[in-house]
Amino acid sequence: MQPGPQLPEQFQQISFAGLAGWDQDDHSAALASFLRFCDPSDALSEGPQALRLQPDELARLCSAAQTGNDGSAAARRFFESRFTPFRITEPGFVTGYYEPEVAASRRKSEVFSVPLHKKPAGLEILMPENRPENWPAHLSHGRRTGQTLSELPDRGAIMDGALDGEELELAWLADPVDAYFIHVQGSARLRMTDGSVMRVGYAGKTGHPYTGIGRLLVTRGEGTPEDFTMAGLRAWLANHPDRRDDLFRENRSYIFFREVTETGPDEGPVGAAGLPLTPGRSLAIDPQHLPYGALVFVAAGFEDPDRAGKTFARLVVADDTGSAIKGRARGDIFTGSGETAGQIAGAIRHKAEFTVLVPNSRLSGNAAATD
Repeated sequence: MQPGPQLPEQFQQISFAGLAGWDQDDHSAALASFLRFCDPSDALSEGPQALRLQPDELARLCSAAQTGNDGSAAARRFFESRFTPFRITEPGFVTGYYEPEVAASRRKSEVFSVPLHKKPAGLEILMPENRPENWPAHLSHGRRTGQTLSELPDRGAIMDGALDGEELELAWLADPVDAYFIHVQGSARLRMTDGSVMRVGYAGKTGHPYTGIGRLLVTRGEGTPEDFTMAGLRAWLANHPDRRDDLFRENRSYIFFREVTETGPDEGPVGAAGLPLTPGRSLAIDPQHLPYGALVFVAAGFEDPDRAGKTFARLVVADDTGSAIKGRARGDIFTGSGETAGQIAGAIRHKAEFTVLVPNSRLSGNAAATD
C-alpha cells in the first residue's frame, strides 16, 4: 500500500515487524487509552486535515476496537489490521511531564503569596479569521475589549502586578519555583490549607513565545543539557535566588488556570483534547502536525519505568499539547501525578523515533475500506 498524496513527505511507510519493541508492548493498555476518544467529544476537531479522523471513521474504528478489547493479543490484532505504520523521518526528541502536588491556600498570606491566575475576560486565541492586520506574528493570543484587540501583559509584567486588582487569583502558593513548574507542566493538585484538594488545569495563555530557561542556561555556559533536567534546574534556581526572577522573566509566556472539577480523584488531569490523561500512554504533541487521537509508537533510549532493563518503546495516544512542543517529531510523555512521577518526567530528555499509525481508511480515501 502506498501512502496517499495527502500524507506528509516525512512519513515513510514501514511494517509492524520493523518496529523494534512493538511485540513487547502492552497493546491492551494502549487500546484502553485510545478508547477514551470513542465517547462523544470535540477532541478530534484540531490537527492537520490529512491525518484527522472524521466522525464516521472514528465510529468504525471504535466498533472494531471493542472486539479487540479482550487482552493484549486481541488489541495487537486490532492495531495491525486497521492501521499502517509510518515512521517520521525527521530526528525526534521526547521529554516528560507530570502533575505536581503542592501545598496551597485559597487566600493570600505571608506564607502563601505567589498566585496562580484565572484567565482574564476577553482572552482570545488568534486564528487567520480574527487576526488583525499587522498583529505581531509571535503573539498567538490577545485580549478583546469591545472591538479592540490588545496584547496581554507578559510574564515579567504580570510578576510586576499588571493583573493586580482584577481578582484573577485562583490559588496562592508558597514557592515561586513551584508556581513556575506548574506553569511548565500545565496542571497540578493543590493540597489546600483548609484540608481540601483543588485540581487546576490549563485555561489559556498570554500568547507570548515560550522560552526554555534551562536551554538559556546551557547557551550561557552554566552547564550541559544533562545538568538541566528538572531536578538540575530546580537545584540551580535554589542556589541562585538572586538570579531566579530575572531568568523567569525571560520566558515571556504565562499560563492561566481553572479549577478542574469534571474528573475523579483517581483520573489524570485533563489534557488539551478535553480528556483525562493516562500515565505512560498520553503524549503531548504539536497539533499543527499531528491531530489529537493519533496513535504514535515512541522508541527512545531511556528505561521504561514499568519494565526494568528495557528501553522505552510504547504505543501512546496524542491527547495534549504544550508551549514548548513544536515540530512533527517532538513529544512530551505524561508520567503521572506526584513526586515519583516528577522524578521520572524530569529525567526524560532523549532522542526518539516517532512512528504514526495511520488508519487504513485514510490511505484508501474510503472510510469504509476496512469494514
